[in-house]
Amino acid sequence: GGMTYQDYADDYESFEAILENLDRHVKKGNIRHIGVSNETSYGVMKFVAEAERRGLPRIASIQNAYNLVNRTFEYGLAEIALREQVGLLAYSPLAQGYLSGKYSGGALPQGSRKQLFNRLQRYEGPGAATAMESYFALARELGVRPETLALKFCDTRPFVTSTIIGATTQAQLEICVDAFDMPWTQAISDKVDALHEAQPNPCP
Repeated sequence: GGMTYQDYADDYESFEAILENLDRHVKKGNIRHIGVSNETSYGVMKFVAEAERRGLPRIASIQNAYNLVNRTFEYGLAEIALREQVGLLAYSPLAQGYLSGKYSGGALPQGSRKQLFNRLQRYEGPGAATAMESYFALARELGVRPETLALKFCDTRPFVTSTIIGATTQAQLEICVDAFDMPWTQAISDKVDALHEAQPNPCP
């Protein structure tokens, strides 16, 4: 699942109506910029086209899941993000904690999201564990934490405007913030891409 086509005809609100409603809030000063979340390539282009045609507010950002094990944003949306200046606010850059390695080998830490809510199945599909272990091995080879590699990867993509981090503890927050200082090279990028090509998007 996850990538199958769906028609939303029953639950359809016109792009124009949405933008007109948002425009009222922008004019009142309640909203400075607007954005979309979990949107498709078609949806983003339609919002951009309607805004331009009618002089309505233009979307400035798109917030979609993006991480080492889910790079589906690159298929069509990355080009739009760059060419139309609709930057990606990458959410779940650590794949809801999986890319920290804390669930590696079937571990279930007390107080973790998986232990509390048990709803992270998208990160446990075929090939997911193998792909993640390959990134953990690369992080070890580079002498960095797995979280550092995963967050810095998002930060280096030209279509990403901001990487959304989440932390439960002060220690986690420091790891996340410090990740953006990791030096990045073309060689690291090439290694990440080779791992991605070996096992593309196991967790779309």
